[in-house]
Amino acid sequence: MLKYLTGNNHYLYWIVFHSILGALSILTPWILIGWFYLVLLTSAPLLIKKSEGHFFKFTSLIVYVVSFELLGRMSKAYPLIPWEMGKYLLFLLLMAGILMKYRRGTVGWILLVLLLPAIFIDESDQVWFKNVIFNLLGPVNVALAIVYFKNQIVSEEELKSLLKLLALPAISVLTFVVIKTPDLENVEFGLGANFQTAGGFGSNQVSTVLGLGAFLAYLFWRYNWQVSGSRWLDLGLLILFTIRGLLTFSRGGMIGGAIGVLVLIFYQAAAAEYRWTAQRMIFTVIKAVPVVLIFFLVFTYANNISGGNLALRYQGETPGTVAGYKEKTANVFFTNRLNVLKDDLELLLENPVLGVGVGASMYLRDDTRRVAPHLELSRLLSEHGLLGAFYFLILCGLGFKLLKKAHTTSSDAILFAIFVLALFTTFHSAMRTYVSPLLIGLSMLTVYEIDEVEEA
Repeated sequence: MLKYLTGNNHYLYWIVFHSILGALSILTPWILIGWFYLVLLTSAPLLIKKSEGHFFKFTSLIVYVVSFELLGRMSKAYPLIPWEMGKYLLFLLLMAGILMKYRRGTVGWILLVLLLPAIFIDESDQVWFKNVIFNLLGPVNVALAIVYFKNQIVSEEELKSLLKLLALPAISVLTFVVIKTPDLENVEFGLGANFQTAGGFGSNQVSTVLGLGAFLAYLFWRYNWQVSGSRWLDLGLLILFTIRGLLTFSRGGMIGGAIGVLVLIFYQAAAAEYRWTAQRMIFTVIKAVPVVLIFFLVFTYANNISGGNLALRYQGETPGTVAGYKEKTANVFFTNRLNVLKDDLELLLENPVLGVGVGASMYLRDDTRRVAPHLELSRLLSEHGLLGAFYFLILCGLGFKLLKKAHTTSSDAILFAIFVLALFTTFHSAMRTYVSPLLIGLSMLTVYEIDEVEEA
């Protein structure tokens, strides 16, 4: 089945197929379950025997099936598609790939070792095994993804195929959201995340996937990859992903997608070989004009639908700040994340070396007790101590290496943009979904022209 999904033709048919899949998932989860296991079963030979192009084929399987995590949740396909399927399946498939000797990213093992000591610590005496899995599997998957993906060679066409596979389940989610949302005239827009416009599901996760979809749609449109067979249809996907993502009123996912787009726009100058700073800035501004215009029109449209509340939401306003009885502070703007960070830093100072243990921070904070952290950095610091700080610094160091190469080719710019998007996601959704581990892994690939791949 993967052979047909990764083919160079008929992508429009696959877009239609995944749109139908998203629509039918509203009515019943069984069609999604059937398709999910059909892909897994037909791909089983990849786990048994290597053949020509095996790494690309196996990676295609990882990218595609793991990306159905959110749609599985939204369609209530559990337990046949587990609630946190993305975590578990990504872990299992990465381990399988590593056992097949795809393991060039030595630094990933270092990251894994840094995580281990905190497993044996619990300063709260309240942590259960499920708390450990909930908090730790994301960073573990990041480490394993680096081991598996780093320095593996793919062609530009293969990178294109992988990103298209990443986009298809996002299109299913988009369709689900569009159909499941009531008539927009009947939606009550407030100044918080909107459950209705997220298809009746958690808006943070939906916004994350829709923001990723908007980034990928821009990528396809900008580089004329024509995922749908037409640049105009690709532009339509970009607009639709953006509108529906904005209407969730969950800001993190859309801001992440926008940051990824801005990175690509900036490095278009490098592709045009503008080496002088002034020339690069002028070129960047020129290239940014149509994107800014499109976003302005889309944002204005979505803002009008919401009765002006969308603009207020992105300004950090709340019912309290609008009414005048609550001050608009930085913590209010970031929806209490700064308080969580403050409490986590206090825990770090009290337990600087090894931290309070995996999952223990939410039981020990003063002002934000029992609040699950959305900021992965603060959790790493409080629960892993200085080892968590080293983990994050090494991750940033890998990003810096990508930054130094980003001006070399368009593929390198794309990989850096993917990394930036993935890292930003950890600041609003931690590492609890497939998005950050998978994207960080993909950003570690080495992309060459086809003839260079053959020589290698």
